[in-house]
Amino acid sequence: MKERILEWAEPKGLLNPEFAPKQFMKLVEEVGELSNAMLKDNKAEQIDALGDCVVVLIILAEQLGFDLDTCLESAYNEIKNRKGKTINGSFIKE
Repeated sequence: MKERILEWAEPKGLLNPEFAPKQFMKLVEEVGELSNAMLKDNKAEQIDALGDCVVVLIILAEQLGFDLDTCLESAYNEIKNRKGKTINGSFIKE
């Protein structure tokens, strides 16, 4: 799916590294839409907003010269051995 998104973005000129700050602003906008969908408990809008966030992240990573899968792997390697507990929905690491 990531490849299809990049194939869609490329002819539109969205992969230009100079546009990364604007793509980040787009991510903030999409996160706001997700927040609104969650407040309304609108599942269809939540699905759409989550998908939009992922699309924007894929494009942003590409603009910055990263592969999103590599970023995910790096993040997972940081957290995989963390110990702690969840309190009121937030994970508190030791």
